[in-house]
Amino acid sequence: MTTAGPSTVPRSFAARHPVDAEALYARAAADRLGFWAEQARHLAWDKPFTTVLDDTEAPFHRWFPDGTLNASANCLDRHVAAGLGDRVAYHWHGEEGETRTITYAGLLDEVQRFANALKGLGVTAGDVVGIHLPMIPEAVVAMLACARIGAVHNVVFGGFAPQAVGERMAACGARVLVTVDGARRKGRVTAVKQALDETLETLPGLEHVVVVGATGAPCPMRPGRDSWYGDLCAAAGPDCPAVPLPAEHPLFLLYSSGSTAAPKGIVHTTGGYLTGVTYTHRLVFDLDPDHDVWFCTADIGWITGHSYLVYGPLANGVTSVLFEGAPDHPHKGIWWELVERYGVTQLYTAPTAIRAAMSWGEELPGRHDLSSLRLLGSVGEPINPTAWHWYHRVIGGGRCPVVDTWWQTETGSIMIAPLPGTTAKPGSAARPLPGVSAALLDADGTPVTNGTGLLTLTQPWPSMLRTLHGDDERYLSTYFSRFGKETYVVGDAARLDEDGHFWILGRTDDVINVSGHRLSTAEMESAIAAHPAVADAAVVAVPDELTGQAVVAFVTPADGRAGDAALEAELREHISVRIGKLARPKRVVWTEALPKTRSGKIMRRLLRDLVTGRPTGDVTTLGEPAVMDALTAAVAHPAH
Repeated sequence: MTTAGPSTVPRSFAARHPVDAEALYARAAADRLGFWAEQARHLAWDKPFTTVLDDTEAPFHRWFPDGTLNASANCLDRHVAAGLGDRVAYHWHGEEGETRTITYAGLLDEVQRFANALKGLGVTAGDVVGIHLPMIPEAVVAMLACARIGAVHNVVFGGFAPQAVGERMAACGARVLVTVDGARRKGRVTAVKQALDETLETLPGLEHVVVVGATGAPCPMRPGRDSWYGDLCAAAGPDCPAVPLPAEHPLFLLYSSGSTAAPKGIVHTTGGYLTGVTYTHRLVFDLDPDHDVWFCTADIGWITGHSYLVYGPLANGVTSVLFEGAPDHPHKGIWWELVERYGVTQLYTAPTAIRAAMSWGEELPGRHDLSSLRLLGSVGEPINPTAWHWYHRVIGGGRCPVVDTWWQTETGSIMIAPLPGTTAKPGSAARPLPGVSAALLDADGTPVTNGTGLLTLTQPWPSMLRTLHGDDERYLSTYFSRFGKETYVVGDAARLDEDGHFWILGRTDDVINVSGHRLSTAEMESAIAAHPAVADAAVVAVPDELTGQAVVAFVTPADGRAGDAALEAELREHISVRIGKLARPKRVVWTEALPKTRSGKIMRRLLRDLVTGRPTGDVTTLGEPAVMDALTAAVAHPAH
């Protein structure tokens, strides 16, 4: 990451609602729990809390534990009751140009009907409902309907393959799956439900499948198990009061890749999570719900979609744009067309998308009136200064603050970001937000005050994950084993400069971040190794101008099979089916052996060094040091 020169010149911006940042930081530092209680009271509580934090069983923290509330009611009912029922909740724009305008009152009506439909299927508080839908309004409805009755939703990214969906449904014990007949992507329709059917037969605990009719794709229905979403809603009653739930009641599970083959089922609860996302959405993005139109481009299947396309914007009563399509379909200027059409004021997207737009040229955004924009956000991976400046100059017209945000699926909400009206350094995520405590530590746990170290969070925060589903031990070992139960280990390296600004450098574990989506190396390696023509495999990340990181797979063919273009095509399709298209390797390197320690552990560090052109350094722990010569030749001289 560039840390010097003209690309890092600090920038200051005016804010519509300027905050006294230093006063806010001071107030949070003086009474951290009082500060978080103040943020929580922006929500509507059925029973007000009296305890802010119970840390008696740390790191299994409990926030606002004696209070009750409902996330669906906070997102919908209270706004309708305040006379805002006619306010637009979402401008939905379909891939082929279809539009729907959904008001808060209209969304509340459909959520209540689907909540009653779920109850009619026997769903009760605590049951898990899987959601596997494209970017259509029914995805939001399903999430809020679950929240309304206390069911726990588990949203799975719509691009995941059937096996990945099935694995996640089995892991969480879902009783119901909400899916779709077909999904559209760049003009093509995929028959989603039909493709899922074989996998669904392997899930005996899955009692019901609810199918949204979106495209008319072929969709066989199994009597007694499968139901059409539209039929259920039409038959359901219109009134479903929101159930008051304890603040610590689980709101959702979301599976995130870890450094083992098994994805991690991250558990978020109601009161703390909702406090974190409403506070950060309101503060970081200088929010004015009465006038703003918010556009978060993330998919609902990822945490950014949960926090800043559904729960944060709706709880804050803002109008959002919900876009079904890809950023380059039906044309590469579609986002800028939507900004102009709906008068978008804040745009929140990933550096991957920004770099893609850069490659398409300035002419496309230049065709549209982007003057409604007043703030730009970045999420998913560190943004390099070149992309930051292009985003600021071309999309923001040189007038919009750019807030580069750092956070994780596990943190639930933004942790580090510049505040509008303060000084930003292009490429830096700036300072931890008021109420958030972060520090850099070296390998021995000594604080780093100016330099590079391991990023940690040193105090609990309301929107933090509570555990990993069914695996408290993995929760402890993954996040709190290295430096003790008071220190959350992020898994990212970062640099801290002399002004106290953080520069996020990337993952320190075996996770690859493709277009802001975290993919486990172990999960990908397991998928490749399942191909009958593969004897062994390892995957590593390489920098990619478009996607941030890309996957390179090192593969040893089995049974004398040649490593050639035909097998590479098979493997790319194989991993697409097993995990999803985003996991397909950018390059496959054929090798007779992988670099392993004497105990059999793959040394991915050496593979990364090879494909990025760095010196490989110490190889003394290799079981067979000579393997590096063959690998070096294979990387330098591909077979095809």
